[in-house]
Amino acid sequence: MEIDIGIGKSGRRAYGFDDIAIVPSRRTRDADDVDISWEFDAFKLELPLMASAMDGVVSPQTAIAIGRLGGTAVLNLEGLQTRYEEPDEVLAEIAEMPDAKATLLMQDVYAEPVKEELIYKRIREVKDAGVTAIASLTPQKVERWHKIALEAELDILVIQGTVVSAEHVSSRTEPLNLKRFISTYELPVIVGGCASYSTALHLMRTGAVGVLVGVGPGAACTTRGVIGVGVPQATAIADAAGARIRHLDETGRYCHVIADGGMRTGGDIAKAIACGADAVMIASPLAAAAEAPGRGYHWGMATFHPTLPRGARVRTSTIGTLEEILVGPARENDGRLNLFGALRTSLATCGYANIKEFQKAEVMIAPALATEGKALQRAQSVGMGR
Repeated sequence: MEIDIGIGKSGRRAYGFDDIAIVPSRRTRDADDVDISWEFDAFKLELPLMASAMDGVVSPQTAIAIGRLGGTAVLNLEGLQTRYEEPDEVLAEIAEMPDAKATLLMQDVYAEPVKEELIYKRIREVKDAGVTAIASLTPQKVERWHKIALEAELDILVIQGTVVSAEHVSSRTEPLNLKRFISTYELPVIVGGCASYSTALHLMRTGAVGVLVGVGPGAACTTRGVIGVGVPQATAIADAAGARIRHLDETGRYCHVIADGGMRTGGDIAKAIACGADAVMIASPLAAAAEAPGRGYHWGMATFHPTLPRGARVRTSTIGTLEEILVGPARENDGRLNLFGALRTSLATCGYANIKEFQKAEVMIAPALATEGKALQRAQSVGMGR
C-alpha cells in the first residue's frame, strides 16, 4: 500500500534488516541435518557466500582462503591488485592516511592505470590454487578487458556498478548491450546492483545467472547520502525475489538473487535469505579478519571516484580469522563470528532443511526486535548492545 508523501507524490514503505524478524515455525530441526550449500550454473559452494570485490577485503590470497573455506570471493579487476605489482605496499600506505585527507589521497593512488598483464596474473593466482575464480569489471570497462579474463580462464564474470541497468542511455559513448554481451560470452555472468522489481527483472532477462541486489547499504558506501538513491535491503531483496518468480514463469530459467551489502551479523544474513536471497555478498564483516588486506580499514569501490566519491574509508576492528568469522568457532556473542554457523542454526531453529525452503519462512515487521528486553546489554555495550 502506498503512503501519501504530499499532494502529487506517494510511495511505498520499505524495510531494512533491523525492521524485520524471522518467525519460528511449528517444526525444529537438528542443525547437522541442515544444508546451506549453494548451487548455481555448474558450481556448488558449501557456503552461500561471495566476498565483495573491494580492495580492503579481497586479494588473491584471501580469495583462495575463502574458497577453501567453502565460499567464493570476487576480485576487483580495476582495483589495486591490477594497478600495482606490489599492492601490499600501497595498502599499507592507505592504512596510514589521515582521516581528513584519505579520500583525496586515495584518488591519487587509484589514478595509476590498470595493467593488462596484472589482470591475467591475479586471476591465475586464484585459478592455480584450485578454487573458483570470480572477478568483477564495471560496465564501462567490460569490452576492454573481458578477453584477458577469458584467456586467464576466469570461471565467472561479475559486471558490477553502483546501479547497473539493461537500458543504459548515453549520447557520448556506446553503452554495453548486456543482453547481447551475455548471450555471446563464454562464461556465466552475474550483474548488479539493483534495488527494484522492474530493474531486477530487466537484468534477469539479459541472461545473467545472478543479480546483485543492493544500492548503498554497505558500511563504507555513501551513495544514499551523496545522490539520495537506495532502497532498504529487506524490501529490495523481496522485490527481486518476486521478479525471479516472474522470470522463471516466463522463461523456465532460474536467476539467482544475491543480497549485496548491509549485513553485519549472522542474523542479518539469515534475514536476507528469508527475504528471498539465494546467497549473500559481504565486505565489512570480512574486513575485520586478521588476513584482510585492508589492515583494519575498509572502503568501497566508489570511494576513490575522481569526480564524485561515494564511499568512505572506515576503520574496522580485527575480531578473528577468516575461518572464525565464516564458520567459527565464535568466542564473542554479538553475531559477528561464525556467520554461517548462525545461518545453519537459524534454518534449524525454524525447521527448514535448505536455503530454498528457508526462502519461504514467515517474516514480520518487528522494530522492537533489537531493543526489547535488552536495556542492560545496551547500557553496558555488550552482546546486542554493541
